[in-house]
Amino acid sequence: MTRPTRRPRILYLSFYFPPSRASGVYRARATANYLAEHGWDVTAFASPLSFLHRVIGSVDEQLAETVHPSIQVERPNISHFAWERDLHAYGRFRGMSPILARNLYNFGLKKFFPEHYLSWALASVRKALRMHARRRFDVVLATGNPFASFAAAWMIHKATGVPFAVDYRDAWTLNMFTEEPGYEPGHPAWRWERRILRDASASIFVNQPLLSWYADRYPNAADRMMVVPNGWDPDLLTQLDAPAPPSESDRDRPLRFSFLGTMNSTQPVEQMAEAFQIARRHPDLADAELNIHGHLGYFKQGKTDLIARLGLVEGEQGHALPEYGIHYRGPVSKTEVGKVYQDSDVLVFLAGGARYVTSGKIFEYMASGSPIVSVHAPGIAAQDVLAGYPLWFNPESLDVHDIAESMIAAGKAARDMSAKQRAEARAHADTFTRQAVTAPLEARLRSMVRRKIEAGRIAS
Repeated sequence: MTRPTRRPRILYLSFYFPPSRASGVYRARATANYLAEHGWDVTAFASPLSFLHRVIGSVDEQLAETVHPSIQVERPNISHFAWERDLHAYGRFRGMSPILARNLYNFGLKKFFPEHYLSWALASVRKALRMHARRRFDVVLATGNPFASFAAAWMIHKATGVPFAVDYRDAWTLNMFTEEPGYEPGHPAWRWERRILRDASASIFVNQPLLSWYADRYPNAADRMMVVPNGWDPDLLTQLDAPAPPSESDRDRPLRFSFLGTMNSTQPVEQMAEAFQIARRHPDLADAELNIHGHLGYFKQGKTDLIARLGLVEGEQGHALPEYGIHYRGPVSKTEVGKVYQDSDVLVFLAGGARYVTSGKIFEYMASGSPIVSVHAPGIAAQDVLAGYPLWFNPESLDVHDIAESMIAAGKAARDMSAKQRAEARAHADTFTRQAVTAPLEARLRSMVRRKIEAGRIAS
């Protein structure tokens, strides 16, 4: 009688995992769910809930409910040393000797690993080794940032021989916004990255420009590099049903422009706001609204700065610039974003950085089938994805008058759009569903498991 084949077991090191609302959490959730749905036994190591509540300051509990029920989520501890501001929460040693405590902490960053998430990585290694001793893992996948997850995967590999892969959700040693190295020569990050890419069975990047940058610097690892772009999640956008043809009342109402996502300090937010004010002078955009949905900044303190940069003032309906039609509408649960897209006429794609930046949000934008206006520096990697989208309005500069012209053109397209045009736009987006883009990664991971098994048979 043939014994049943055991499901391959994967350890997924993903610090930002639901209910985190960090931008990278959607790639992590989709990857874990896809693996669970395709026959994998998935264990995910994620951030402690206390970190999400106390340090990040927000969570999306509804998103956590969409994690596949078979996935085992573990939350290794992390030291809050770098983020703790409450003197009452200091331990005895830090309270009595704060300078010495800080110096010892900084020594650890310099000596062992240059990231504040080091304690989580070490706790993850300890927990992984205990779990592996009881029931072995077949492969480890780590996603960054934080890149301490890469170090943890490497240490687990060294201790157990389990093959590992690293997913560069973001660049580590490249500053994608200045397009220059992120660290000075001799910084320990380079040493760590070199050893990790040397030993990783695969390294994954979100676009070809980013892969090329790393391949140039680590040519010995280039043959193990692959691109897995971001995508969109049909199960979270169930409200994107085909809308009914616009009625006369719809054609007469003010247009609704929307930004949806996490706004951050690298994005050209002032240009977006000023361009919309200029565009609104056109009769086709009279009384149009620009609604900003999502979080302002990744941490609590980021909101105040971005409110100021947008020029918003606090009123009865929250922060807004009502005379110019700009409104901050607040956070939206991932499970409710489909309704925002459905209620929007034009989507504003706001992005920082340059050639290496794709942004996961653009895939959702395309799935809506609505006109999209770009507000970013020319030449970013997202343009490679948008190039086939028939309702893309690209000013090709950050000049506010060029952006305003694109907003006006997109508004006209929204008024005149047919069901056929929307269907053609969505057909382009369908090539970027999470299922489509994740399949090659799952195949690569499965091949790593097979190679490990075959190597074991040869050795025995």
